[in-house]
Amino acid sequence: MNRIRPNPSLRAIKVPDATPEIISAYALNDEQALLAKVRYNRLIDVFLGVTAYSLQSHMRTTVKGIGQIEIDEVYVAIDRQGVQYVIPVQAKGGKDQLAVVQTKQDLACCAEKFPALVCRSVSAQFINMENNRKKIAMFELAVEDEQVVIVEEKHYRLVPSAEISLEELRAYGKK
Repeated sequence: MNRIRPNPSLRAIKVPDATPEIISAYALNDEQALLAKVRYNRLIDVFLGVTAYSLQSHMRTTVKGIGQIEIDEVYVAIDRQGVQYVIPVQAKGGKDQLAVVQTKQDLACCAEKFPALVCRSVSAQFINMENNRKKIAMFELAVEDEQVVIVEEKHYRLVPSAEISLEELRAYGKK
């Protein structure tokens, strides 16, 4: 597997859109727009079930044995048991695709720079539009037997809260 591709048959979970309207008005279809939507809507928290904080955007650093790398955004987080995490986020907008090699680099960087924290690698990508709204595919990735594997994949659609029906809320509660 060289590229990580969203599962087209996965349902999208509706999330009330907390993106400031001025950001939505001027955001493009690129990586920066995706990172903004992930940040404003706390999708790292929702996806991983932790409380996460953006530590740094576009972290440029070097990693032994790899050289210079750039992580799109780095979060730190804590869960209800007190476990602390570092979360490198790879984001792709437009027609760009998520790459396995960047995930391996992100994990290596976090192991070297944040050895006391548990690393959970996340990738996010804009996917097809519905009613003029993009869905966001999110993946938690790990390395097993030197191969990148998908730990979890979820799709989110940011909508006004009035567009989330009682039936949908009940269905989410049964999962």
